[in-house]
Formats: sequence, C-alpha cells, structure tokens
Amino acid sequence: MNDAHFHLAVNHLPIIVPGVAAIIMLGSFFFESEHVKRTAYFVFMLGAISTFIAFSSGEGAEEIMEHAGADHHLIHEHEEAAEIFALFSHAIGLISLFGLWASYKHKKFSNLVAIGTLLIAGGLFWYGNITATSGGVISHPEIRSDYKAPENHEDHHE
Repeated sequence: MNDAHFHLAVNHLPIIVPGVAAIIMLGSFFFESEHVKRTAYFVFMLGAISTFIAFSSGEGAEEIMEHAGADHHLIHEHEEAAEIFALFSHAIGLISLFGLWASYKHKKFSNLVAIGTLLIAGGLFWYGNITATSGGVISHPEIRSDYKAPENHEDHHE
C-alpha cells in the first residue's frame, strides 16, 4: 500500500466519524443522558485523531498524484480545504475534551458546551464536504463542474 492508497483508505474517517458523533450527541438530548453525551464526546475526539492520520498522509499522496500527472492546482485547492477542515476537527476534539470534563464534573454549563459542539460540527460538516469534493475531483473528472462527457460513445444495447 503506497501513500496515496493509505490516504484514500483513511480520509473518510474524519468526515464520517463526526457525523456519527453528532447523531449520538443529538440522542443525548433526546434521552437526557450524560452517558450518551460522553460517548459522543469520545467519538468526536476519535474523529479529531483520525484527522491527524488523514492529514499526515496527504503529503505522500500529493507527491504520488503529481508524479502521476494530477493537476497541481486541484491538489492545492484540496490541501487548502483540508487545512481548514483540520482546524475545525481539532477544535471540536479539544472542545469535546472540555465538554467531557464538564459532564463528569456536573457543571451547569455542560449542555451549552454540547450545543456549541454541535454548532461547530456544522462548520466541520461544511468543510468536510468541501474537502471531500476537492479531493474527489483530483482523480474523478466526472464530478468536476466543467466536465464534458465524451461525445463519441455508442450504446451497446440490443
């Protein structure tokens, strides 16, 4: 497995894991459960950790893709989006650590931290979409806005 393959294998985790965490967090309000809220915080922290892994594998993937002839401008756009996404992800990881402490200490502001975590998750999802899409267009021209399907194709239906 080369660096590009590894990057493709792990880069979905930082996008999917926080979505699972947000659903769990919403469930904590529905069930009024601190245990469920704490689980959500742990899952958000796992998402932040997975961001470190995906982000650190990006440089090696970049070198391989540039050597394979990928557009440097597209790679740069993806890298820029990934940096902002990583900031949101690491912030939500740190806020989750704070929220976990507030929950264990039964602080009155614990629900506010949980709501704030969900709001930051909104930004995380926004930049997750931008990052994922900008990464996808590097190897998938069919999802680019300027893509034109080849006109010379035949139907092989009988």
